[in-house]
Order: sequence, then structure tokens, then C-alpha cells
Amino acid sequence: MAIKRNRIGLILAGLMLGIFVAAIDNTIVSTAMATIVSDLGGMEKFVWVTSAYLVTEMAGMPIFGKLSDMYGRKRFFVLGIVLFLAGSVLCGTATNIVELSIYRAIQGIGGGALVPIAFTILFDVVPMEKRGSMSGIFGAVFGTSSLFGPLLGAYIVDHIDWRWIFYLNLPLGLLALVLILFLYKESLQHAKQRIDWWGAATLVGGVVCLMFALELGGQQYAWDSTQVISLFAGAAVLIAAFFIAEAKAEEPIISYAMFRRRLFAASTISGLLYGAGFITFAVYIPIFVQGVNGGSATSSGLILLPMTLGSVVSAQVGGFLSTKMSYRKIMIGSALIFTLGAVLLATLTPDTSKWQLASYMIVVGLGVGFSFSVLSMAGMHGFDERQRGSASSTLSFVRSLGMTVGLTIFGIVQRNELGANLANAFSGMPGGAPSGDSFGNIRESLTSEKRAAIPKDVLDRIVDAMSSSITTMFLWAIIPAALAIVAVMTMGKERMLLPPKAQKAGGKPGGQASASAAESK
Repeated sequence: MAIKRNRIGLILAGLMLGIFVAAIDNTIVSTAMATIVSDLGGMEKFVWVTSAYLVTEMAGMPIFGKLSDMYGRKRFFVLGIVLFLAGSVLCGTATNIVELSIYRAIQGIGGGALVPIAFTILFDVVPMEKRGSMSGIFGAVFGTSSLFGPLLGAYIVDHIDWRWIFYLNLPLGLLALVLILFLYKESLQHAKQRIDWWGAATLVGGVVCLMFALELGGQQYAWDSTQVISLFAGAAVLIAAFFIAEAKAEEPIISYAMFRRRLFAASTISGLLYGAGFITFAVYIPIFVQGVNGGSATSSGLILLPMTLGSVVSAQVGGFLSTKMSYRKIMIGSALIFTLGAVLLATLTPDTSKWQLASYMIVVGLGVGFSFSVLSMAGMHGFDERQRGSASSTLSFVRSLGMTVGLTIFGIVQRNELGANLANAFSGMPGGAPSGDSFGNIRESLTSEKRAAIPKDVLDRIVDAMSSSITTMFLWAIIPAALAIVAVMTMGKERMLLPPKAQKAGGKPGGQASASAAESK
């Protein structure tokens, strides 16, 4: 695709802005939920605010990816921005929790198009020899925005107003819209294919049931309640129907043929495992700092900066190394570093200094950062323009699924451990133990402003219980990190090759075609 070089930079800037606003909205609301609920009410429905975004974003990813292969990237990226911005405006005007949940769902539909299509357009417009470095930058933007979300959300809540969490998307999103709408010119030649309606319907239904079962279970309803069991059963039936529909479809949304490629299958599984571990650390480390050491939400969020720095550096290093060595070699090193970071975090105690914690988080960030760039490149390796959208969106979908399921499972571990620890710590004391289910209230009561009012003996017991519950959860989080080592070892020996023809072509269409052909061999 011939695009003037002086326009490519602006197009890539628009794509990165799209990735930033979509990725940051995965986590930015988490630290603001207490304030939002106190303002809008509806404590019993607060879980819908997060799950509505995740459900629609995840369900939309593979569908938008496939549609972009069929009808072009630009129209669906622009549609995604428009829906995301419309949802953001509506979220800022919400007057109750139900309205906010509905508007978050609209946001999620748009967000489902932005990240996977942005990475696909990157591969379409950037010459082969520059894909590694640009993928590193894109991966750094994705990782930074995901980690930066809790900090930015806390700052806005503490110093401005929670509605600006959503209004902040407007200038960034509008700029991205203008850049892509007026500067990105794509080929109008696309393969006309039949839309897999049955696959789309069963996928959306299965994801909706699964996400709500995970979000509501153990919160609003017991895990063995009729509601939660029915949601899990519905998810199982619909997902089974989805697999059947995909096997029969002429042009499936998620093609089984893609998983026959060892590199794609291993990259996708690795993305699932990295997502489960990294989001758990990103969410619970600030909780550990605030609950154990005291401080405001903003100050506890600042502790994520070392992890962010580490991930930014390794994402770009990973993009550079992808032209020098195989994806597998890079990711084996990444998984080993990531596992080491998880082991270090599992040793945290109330006496751990902030410098120690910062060094542990740098290790985790260095380990996870490679996955943001290298897995995205490996997942699309060898696919032509008609399949890249599906490949990128499937990888993004599975990574988001890992983040959601991992956070839910490890959250259950932490909550149960906290309840048991509190029961042991306060056994025999008048009034008994605070409930493990009141974790949010316990965390809020341990901010620096409120700790002085708690008797020292009681405070020490609560802090020890919380510290132990989180580090126990981190110990369990070593499992996906260790499994990621196994997954990346199966990736094969492929790497991004730069044949002489591609180097001489300087990124012209002929050079890209030659490189792609060599890449597929």
C-alpha cells in the first residue's frame, strides 16, 4: 500500500491515540468506583459498570477483526472511535448506575474495534523493516495505558470530578478520528465474503453469559446459586454452539485453520497467560500499598510507575530484537523474567520497603512488556491482508479473556484468604472479625487519613491479614507466569525476516510483497 512517508507518522499517531483511549478504559474506572457509587447510588449494581465494558469489548473484537478483513480497516476503525466517543459523552452525563452501565456497553463496542484493527493497520502500512520498532512503540502504548489507568483515575477522582474520566477521551479520540479519517487511504479491493451470523450470535451470547457469571458470582450471588449456575450453563451451551457454527461456516469469525499454525496458537495461549498475571499485579499492587502502608488512591497508584517504565522499555526492545532473533527466544527470556517478578512479589510483607517493591515491579514490567509487542507480531506472522484482522483480533480477544478470568479467579482467592485471616486474627476478640466481603471498606478505612483513629492492635491485625491475603494470591499468580514459559517454548523458530529485496525496496509495495512471501515460507 503506497502511502507518502510524511503522512505515515500522523496515521500512526492516530492509531496510537485510539489504542491509548481504548486500553486505558479497561482499568481507569476501577479506582473511581467507590466515588461513582456514592454519587449515583446502586451499590448492588456497581459490578455492571465494569463488566458491561468488558463484555461488549471482548465480544466485538473478533467480529470487528473479521469485518475489517472483509470490508476494510478504515470504516470499522472510524466506527469504533465514533461509538467509543459517543459512549464516553453519555457516561459523563449518567444520572444513575443503570444508565452508566448501558453507556459503558456502548463504549465497549467501540473499544472492541480500536486495539486489534490498529495493530492490523500498522502491519498494512508500515514497511517490513520498520514493523519491529513500530510494534514495540504500539505495544508500549498499550501496556502503559493499561497500567496508567488506575493512577489517572485516582488522580481525577481526588482532584477533579469522576465524570472527567470519560470526558478526557473526547480530545484524544477526536484527534485520532481526524487523523485516520482524512489521512489514511486504504485500498478499496477487499474480498467479499459471507458474514458468519450464527458464529457472531453464539460468540456474543457465550461471552455475555461467561462474563456476568464471573462478575456476579461471589458478589451479588453465591457461586452455587441458581443465577450463577444458569449463566455458566448458558455460556457452556453457547460456546459449544459457537465451535459447531465455526466448523461449518464458509468464512468463520475465528478460523480453526489459524490455530493449525503453531506460532499463532502458541502466541494466543501465551497472551491468555500473560494477561491473567499482569492485570492481577496491576490491580492489587496499589491495593497492597494503600491498605498495608496507607496513603491516598493517587499515591498508591504512583507505585505502578516502575512497572510501567519496565514494560515500555522491554516492549520497544522486543520490537527491535524481533528482526535479530526468533520470537521464541525473545519470549522465553520474557517469560523467565516475568516469572521471577511474580516470585519476588509473592515475598512482600508489611516491612518491605518501597524501594524493594519498586525493584520487584521493574522486573515484572520488563517481563510483561515483551508480550505487548512481540506476541502481536508473532500472532500476525505469515498471514496476508485478508487474514490479519482476524488474527490480531483473536489474539486481543483471548488476552482480554485472560485478564478478566485471571482477575476474577485471583480476586476470589484473595477475598477468601482475607476472610480466613481476619477470622483467625480476631478470634476471641469482642465483636469478632470484619467480614472478608467488606474488603473495599477495610481498604478505605486504612488510608493515611483514617489510620490514626484505629487502635494500634486492631490496625496491625488488619494490615497483617490484608498483606498475607494479597501475597498468597501473588503466589498463586506464579502459575500462569510459569505456564507461559511452557507456552512460549512451543512457538517454533520463526522470526521477522528482512530479505534483500525488501531492504532494497525501502518499504515499497513490491518489497512488502516479497517480504511477506518469504515470511510465509
